Amino acid sequence: MKTNLLMNFTVDKENSTVNVKREFRAPISNVWAAWTEPELLDKWWAPAPWKSRTKNMDFKVGGQRLYAMVGPEGEEHWAIADYTSISPKTNFKYLDAFSDSEGNLNTDFPRSDWNVTFTEQGSATFVDVAIKHDKLSDLEMIIEMGFKEGFTIAMEGLDTIFESEQR
Repeated sequence: MKTNLLMNFTVDKENSTVNVKREFRAPISNVWAAWTEPELLDKWWAPAPWKSRTKNMDFKVGGQRLYAMVGPEGEEHWAIADYTSISPKTNFKYLDAFSDSEGNLNTDFPRSDWNVTFTEQGSATFVDVAIKHDKLSDLEMIIEMGFKEGFTIAMEGLDTIFESEQR
């Protein structure tokens, strides 16, 4: 189902940063929970038909989430998020990287620095995501791998969760 919810996706090549601003029809507490609780993250984080599966998650500064993107044929792509800053229901930051199933970094791929900010406006919550890369070539690699398309599909999956909560 196509929605008319705001989604701005911009690439700032000068600063090697992707900026995404996305609107959700849900209270800030629900949106925050969907981004910070593993059982909810696993329902939408991967772009369908892929699934997200969290192996472990400790949502605190210095904590991390180790998870797999599981494909329709059972293939697994592991990633790790190292949380660097948390301001409840307002903002959190983390370093994202591909890894193996034990959380060892895959240095063939770049790390990215995520800054996720939540703002409530009326009955909507806006999530602003800034994803900074060390260099432009790292950013271009992620874009070429289909990040925009995959992230857009994942956001639509989160819309579906919020719609089902309102019924």
